Amino acid sequence: MDIVSAKYQNTAYQTGEPVITISKLKKQFGKNKVLDEFDLTLHKGESIVVLGRSGAGKSVLIKCVIGLMQADSGIIDVLGKDITTFNHHELDKMRMRVGFLFQSNALYDSMTIRENLEFPMRRHLTNISAKESEERIIEALTNVGLAHTVDMMPAELSGGMQKRIALARTLILKPEIILYDEPTTGLDPITGKEISTLIVEIQEKYQTSSIIISHDMKCVKTTADRVAVLLNGKCHAIDTYDMLEKSEDTLVKQFFE
Repeated sequence: MDIVSAKYQNTAYQTGEPVITISKLKKQFGKNKVLDEFDLTLHKGESIVVLGRSGAGKSVLIKCVIGLMQADSGIIDVLGKDITTFNHHELDKMRMRVGFLFQSNALYDSMTIRENLEFPMRRHLTNISAKESEERIIEALTNVGLAHTVDMMPAELSGGMQKRIALARTLILKPEIILYDEPTTGLDPITGKEISTLIVEIQEKYQTSSIIISHDMKCVKTTADRVAVLLNGKCHAIDTYDMLEKSEDTLVKQFFE
């Protein structure tokens, strides 16, 4: 069975406990209502792709979930706690359990790959030994197929390799949940397919739960257990890729044509 078909056999999340519950989430800029009572539940072991047109609010949603942007109202329950009430220190603790892959990768150009991966550990794991730190770095890089780049600089790597390094840095704290913001944007189709497949492999190896923001339909099909369609600030529809592809709803069909 190929990896895409295998995704649709993954029903473990259906009995898994909720790890993220978003309820009546609102966010607007001026008169523009980007999120308007948006609801979504992510279960343990599940991967949900949030699909929407450019400017629909997908990245705003994921930034609210990680606490990089403050919602106007609503509840964002992450691992049993409403993060909309969190202060800076509490958000920092939560981010040890929730990884975030930036669309731009956000690697530090002046640091080697090793130093880039050391950075989150220095910030969050103050008692970690040098030996354990090095072991985590090599493990994370091995998992993305780039152990040989440990002493290289980001500028020496291709866009796809930089994306893999950014994912390795996300894995370094061994998060329970990973949030991906447009993980294949700017990549050629072959590299985009490799990154999509890697996301599935990481989920299966580490049993992570994921929310993926994307408008790349190949990435959506490869990575999603369920797909949530974000329209007019709301979760307009949510189901498996196969079921939504067959939908007669014209607002949903536009994404699959």
